Amino acid sequence: MHFQNPVELDGLKNAHIRDGAAVVQYLVWLDNQMQEIYGASGYFLEGEVTSKKIPNAPCRETMKLTEVSVSDKLEGFRASKERFRGLSFPTISSVGPNAAIIHYSPQAKTCAELDPNSIYLFDSGAQYLDGTTDITRTVHFGKPSAHEKACYTSVLKGHIALGNARFPNGSNGYSLDILARIPLWRYGLDYRHGTGHGIGSYLNVHEGPHQISFRPQARNVPLQVSMTVTDAEVITNRIRKFLFPEPGYYEDGNFGIRLENVLVIKEADTEFNFGDKGYLSFEHITWAPYQIKLIDLSILTPEEIQWLNRYHSKCREILAPYLDKNEMEWLKKATEPVSA
Repeated sequence: MHFQNPVELDGLKNAHIRDGAAVVQYLVWLDNQMQEIYGASGYFLEGEVTSKKIPNAPCRETMKLTEVSVSDKLEGFRASKERFRGLSFPTISSVGPNAAIIHYSPQAKTCAELDPNSIYLFDSGAQYLDGTTDITRTVHFGKPSAHEKACYTSVLKGHIALGNARFPNGSNGYSLDILARIPLWRYGLDYRHGTGHGIGSYLNVHEGPHQISFRPQARNVPLQVSMTVTDAEVITNRIRKFLFPEPGYYEDGNFGIRLENVLVIKEADTEFNFGDKGYLSFEHITWAPYQIKLIDLSILTPEEIQWLNRYHSKCREILAPYLDKNEMEWLKKATEPVSA
């Protein structure tokens, strides 16, 4: 079993900072493009599309945004970063009903055009010499419905709950998986995949044997310090050597929502130590904003709002050296503190 040593952990954290900057640059670019080409209200405002600005004439094909053309742009932002060596897996760039397909793979000749009235989900990552990244964000550039907001917020609540967990040494991913699902179960919703997977250091983006999942094999390996794992909520989930929780929700034929960060397992500072077991917790090392427009703040608890504001504050602080003035202004707006 592989654990990340201190050098690998430092490299992984640094890689995620540069990767987070690339994701923010992509969102800034995509926000501008959706407004300019499609007349969308954009990342921040909730408004109907007044008119499609893209022409019907031959130049339409060169102007329109597709699932593949925008993912190529995201790769370009990553390629501009130090130590980039390629993608860690083919980007899942999906709009509307395609976002409900968990392992959707867009193809240039058949992929969908972006739609300002639909949810857009991108699950992507890169290989850097100092680390492997994997992040998922879900956004809307028009006016999301109350149902879409409720689903997104439920996924976010599970994402936060898992990332904030404290648990005794010897715990496995099977016992933690429920934390990401409870907010969805409240509405009779769920997702069909695991919640977290391990990740290698300039290696496999899905790397076990540990995982956070409802599947029986998740019982086999206890979670330990210096493992990483994903925390992904969508009505979707998975795990890795670095934990990547990715909860989500997918509504067939309509939309899909997933949120995914990479977490590092560390020792927890608890007031007590029942059974002298020692306790563990997670550290987020992925940095990119959650879209406030898609959050129903009335569903979040005061503690969840506090966590969101704290995470967004760290995003601003950590990514600032890697962004220009316009990008930083966008990020400041995207991470403004919220209240119920």
